[in-house]
Amino acid sequence: MSDAVADVPGGPGVADPDAAEAAAVPGTEPEALPEPEPEAQADAEAEAGKEASPTAGLPLRPALEAVLMVVDEPVTPAHLAKVLDRRPREIADALRELSDEYTVQGRGFDLRHVAGGWRFYTRAAYAPAVEGFVLDGQQARLTQAALETLAVVAYRQPVSRSRVSAVRGVNCDGVMRTLLQRGLIEEAGTEDGTGAILYRTTNYFLERMGLRGLDELPELAPFLPDADAVEGESQEGVPSFDVDDDT
Repeated sequence: MSDAVADVPGGPGVADPDAAEAAAVPGTEPEALPEPEPEAQADAEAEAGKEASPTAGLPLRPALEAVLMVVDEPVTPAHLAKVLDRRPREIADALRELSDEYTVQGRGFDLRHVAGGWRFYTRAAYAPAVEGFVLDGQQARLTQAALETLAVVAYRQPVSRSRVSAVRGVNCDGVMRTLLQRGLIEEAGTEDGTGAILYRTTNYFLERMGLRGLDELPELAPFLPDADAVEGESQEGVPSFDVDDDT
């Protein structure tokens, strides 16, 4: 009985002849069918992206040296592996090889594993050379113009450059830049109304002067002219004095 029913067209268990015919015609496959091998396609796309990486073809050790030259804190092998598109184990091995190589060659710098990461450091044996370079110029004596400008800032702070120039009677922009580079003065906001940058002395100034605070400055302020009296207007970078005036 079941066999007879199976042989009847359109009976139970028999596929729709129209659907079967459509399946047999090229280009009429149902759209619901999944695309073949999606994982293989994803792997191919990943491989293509890897080949397109600008760091994948770089020599590993020179690339590591270039990156380590610009870091300001120890960087982990995992981070370096991500940047250089390499395996972390490969990065870690290369870092150890570089560190050992620098030590054997007696280089002036050292590659150290510190705080979970790697970074270049100067070798301790060459500390005197580094100190001499860093401190060169910082111990030089200030010029008379710099001392006068520093005194005006110390007693009138916070004060703008134009007010300092007005008190001294000359343009002080260059001297102010020198004091900033020496770390003796720093910016302290802006002046109300004009927007001029204000300056004040730093803790380093107090340290170099041997003072615990500004209240220990010698009583020289009364002998300084009032900036408001000699300056017609407060405009940053433009002294309010007449350069042709001999007074």
